[in-house]
Amino acid sequence: MNRNSGKTAIVTGASSGIGRASAEALARAGFTVFGTSRKPTSQSPEGASMLVCDVTDDASVASLVSAVLGKTGRIDLLVNNAGIGLLGGAEESSVSQSKALFDVNLFGVMRMTNAVLPSMRRRGEGRIVNIGSILGLVPAPYSAHYSAVKHALEGYSESLDHEVRAFNIRVSVIEPAFVRTVFDQNGFEPDSVIKEYDEARAGVDALLRDVMPKADPPEVVAKVVLTAATDRHPRRRYTAGKAARQVSILRRFAPAAMFDKTLRKQFRLPA
Repeated sequence: MNRNSGKTAIVTGASSGIGRASAEALARAGFTVFGTSRKPTSQSPEGASMLVCDVTDDASVASLVSAVLGKTGRIDLLVNNAGIGLLGGAEESSVSQSKALFDVNLFGVMRMTNAVLPSMRRRGEGRIVNIGSILGLVPAPYSAHYSAVKHALEGYSESLDHEVRAFNIRVSVIEPAFVRTVFDQNGFEPDSVIKEYDEARAGVDALLRDVMPKADPPEVVAKVVLTAATDRHPRRRYTAGKAARQVSILRRFAPAAMFDKTLRKQFRLPA
């Protein structure tokens, strides 16, 4: 269980959900794990140390990375998990709200990545695992802004992987579907609600209430994070969970019209 003893990992957003489960899985595998949360928390993952870091703040990110390097002298793995949700019609969110979403979910990833890459390059090895979403592959109604940021994360991650591979650094994206966490409960509410979307939005809310009790536990995603972190030949993309794999296959092989009809039916939208 200590096959990665001596290796250091940072997991952002580790106080709960996917981040917490990933930190615990990595610790069990022998990593020295530092989890982060935006504010001090007593919810430490088992086997991990918690540090405060706001991924939207350059100084906070720099301080975190400096502290970890000061304690261990190395960073072998970065898991970019910190994020926030936004459910609502595309028209219902202002540009400023969309910017706030991107600042955490995309630019936060960039800040963390830019901060750890110099030490990884000097050592000639490293892994970066970004928690994406199946919505980065298949946009869904009433998730336009969230889908947009996850699509951006996919493009950023793939480009970066090509660039840093010469330094023996690899970048992977994990694509889960529905996961049983408090993520959606802690997300943004649209800041410009439009009554014409009330009925359809309520239908999507009802779908989520039906689906979430049967969704994958965060440990399913954590297992894939560990795989991406330790694979001898890591892939750029990993789906996590049965639903994500099914959606990925359907998107690739089903006729476009059939896929469109199925998606609208699932989200209870008029044909």
